[in-house]
Amino acid sequence: MGHPREYILGVDPGLKVTGYGVVRRSAGRIDLVEGGLVKTDLGAPLAERLQQLHRQLTQVLESFPPETVVVEDLYSQYAHPRTAILMGHARGVVYLAAAEAGAAVVAYPPALVKRSLTGNGRAPKDQVGRMVAQLLGLAEPPRPEDVTDALALALCHCVPSREKARRRVGRRAGLPAEVLERVQDAVRG
Repeated sequence: MGHPREYILGVDPGLKVTGYGVVRRSAGRIDLVEGGLVKTDLGAPLAERLQQLHRQLTQVLESFPPETVVVEDLYSQYAHPRTAILMGHARGVVYLAAAEAGAAVVAYPPALVKRSLTGNGRAPKDQVGRMVAQLLGLAEPPRPEDVTDALALALCHCVPSREKARRRVGRRAGLPAEVLERVQDAVRG
């Protein structure tokens, strides 16, 4: 009997640039499928930019129909409220496109994403990037950082935290064997 395949789409939303990363869970593995950027025309009116984001994101969702779309949870306070409002518009487009595609949307706080991948909720971006690369079997973190951030979100959804992985062995962890080995190697140092 075959294992079900599942695409997970991580999205790092922004109005200027939105990073996305698609991973596939299949037969005990997590593989990188695609990562990229959705860019909008900076000179266009807000409504048109949101439409551009929706159109391009819909193309990604049609190419790799995910079961789940993962975004970063909103902070409770922002240093720049205007930026937060614009990001909220972009997040709304992500939620709309996901709903139209029949995908669930999950939001994780940044500290949980970092802790799930590195064991440290305050890990710097470069450490998160190294773990993304290691978990996906890449020589170096994907670039630009928007793509790395999106893939970190997708992996957070797929991979239990390192603390959980250390206490569990093999199939009981619910973690693909190849990924479990990478996490255990990273824990050892």
